[in-house]
Amino acid sequence: MLSEYDITYVTQKAIKGSALADYLANQLVDDYKSMQCEFPDESIMVLSEEYDDGKWTLLFDGASNIMGHGIGVVLISPKKKFIPITARLCFDCTNNMAEYEACAMGVLAALESKAKVLEVYGDSALVINQLNQEWETRDKKLIPYFTYIKELSLEFDKITFHHVPREDNQLADALATLSSMFQINRNDEIPSIKMESRDYQAYCHVMEEETDEKPWYHDIKHYLIYREYPPGISENEKRTLRRLSASFFVNENILYKRNHDMVLLRCVDVNEAKEILQDIHDGSYGIHMNGHAMSRKILRAGYYWLTLEKDCYNY
Repeated sequence: MLSEYDITYVTQKAIKGSALADYLANQLVDDYKSMQCEFPDESIMVLSEEYDDGKWTLLFDGASNIMGHGIGVVLISPKKKFIPITARLCFDCTNNMAEYEACAMGVLAALESKAKVLEVYGDSALVINQLNQEWETRDKKLIPYFTYIKELSLEFDKITFHHVPREDNQLADALATLSSMFQINRNDEIPSIKMESRDYQAYCHVMEEETDEKPWYHDIKHYLIYREYPPGISENEKRTLRRLSASFFVNENILYKRNHDMVLLRCVDVNEAKEILQDIHDGSYGIHMNGHAMSRKILRAGYYWLTLEKDCYNY
């Protein structure tokens, strides 16, 4: 309908780039000074941020569940040394009271460590906002906690309270949950908990030494053929042997392992495993692959033993 009027359409130019310049041009400045292009400190080579050696960090959390009440604190020194502290509350309290108990214990521990600058982090919005005096403390059970922590705060040169999400406070949360579920005997010493990190599956660390001149699959093969248990084993070990034997198969006195795709893998002993490792890795057609790829290649070739993957990595 509009084509008969010889109307020409032109794309409008963008004016976003000039909007800021037009705004600044309208904001006149009376005390204008010319730009100084000289750099006065030409000898400075490095600019670094000053590191505050006196700043301590505190993470706290409280837990209340059907098992009990517990609190957890992680105190971090200026040299990044982590000090975990946990306690079980042996009296009835609410979740907010447990949070205040954790905060009070952490602040007191920081004072005992001679800290003067402290940053406190917690995932309880109520406790943090009340300590920052952004929210009013009205609960009669929480007012004594608020007053006590404020009195302790006067001993610091600087103390700040910050709210963090729960996923950023996992260590303190884990300590609080552990202490709430762990029954404490006052007369016994609580053993320390050692935490390790593992880079391989559990079965890769199993040592299967054939010290009795019998292959590792001897008990499995004997059970499948004769339905007899080794002498002197417990009922739990019998159940384990039955469950383990379900994935094996005997044919003409040769033991096979059923793979996840139902392919039968021939079980070999230690001596045969060493020959297979050497042939696969260093033989005429060996490609000198890494441990994971070599273990997969041996499985595709149709062989199996318990420490297959560990032996491939070590080789």
